[in-house]
Amino acid sequence: MHGANLGTLLRTCDAVGACLAVPPFGWVNEALARGNTLRQPACVHRVGSPLRWLADERRSGTAILGVELADEAVRLADLPAARRRTVVVLGHEATGIPAEALDLLDGAVEIPMVGTGSSLNVAVAGSLVLYKLGGLL
Repeated sequence: MHGANLGTLLRTCDAVGACLAVPPFGWVNEALARGNTLRQPACVHRVGSPLRWLADERRSGTAILGVELADEAVRLADLPAARRRTVVVLGHEATGIPAEALDLLDGAVEIPMVGTGSSLNVAVAGSLVLYKLGGLL
């Protein structure tokens, strides 16, 4: 993920009252430092093993929602506001959510597109879903 995408997602999380969970990859701290334009400290959780963290969140009752093209996916327009703690999983813009993480999802949301692309920029897609889940769209 490009640093600017991470900064955009961090700003969106702040705007809707959410936190950003990031994996322990070396580039993440640098990307957050470059992309964070917030004036106040941001809510960022660093998760050691993303898959283990997702599994733990799911066991604790958190809803796990992936932004992914899937047969059972809910269209963004039909996605209701979150009524409980919800984690949004974003995949790679080209390859999507890794197969091992798909098994941990409670559901998926898709963002319909009219053009020739098959996906939006990850920061744009994540921002749309976060605003919808936050009841702000």
